[in-house]
Amino acid sequence: MMKITVCDDSLMSRKSVIRALPEHWSDEVTQCKHGLEAMEACRSGLADVLFLDLTMPIMDGLEVLERLQKEQLTSAVIVISADFQPEVQSKALSLGALAFISKPVSREKLTDTLIQVGLL
Repeated sequence: MMKITVCDDSLMSRKSVIRALPEHWSDEVTQCKHGLEAMEACRSGLADVLFLDLTMPIMDGLEVLERLQKEQLTSAVIVISADFQPEVQSKALSLGALAFISKPVSREKLTDTLIQVGLL
């Protein structure tokens, strides 16, 4: 079973991502409100796949990506953010994100992305 973590400071955004997940993925999902919680989930083995927002309190998404690299944690990260400036996307991808999806996310968009990055 794939362990999924969804990290976003907005409960509504987290629920939106969870609803868009492939049905067989939504059984066990860890929810995080900020990057520090996401790092704890990754370290604990709860994030084979991490859906990560960028703009959050305490620790933002780019900081999470930097720490994942530094600690050599292997979670597959897909960024889902409303901040879709080209330089932000480029930075996230250079820090190891597999893909960048702009909010709001749909099941179709998420499924297409998971197929493109080889997770489905």
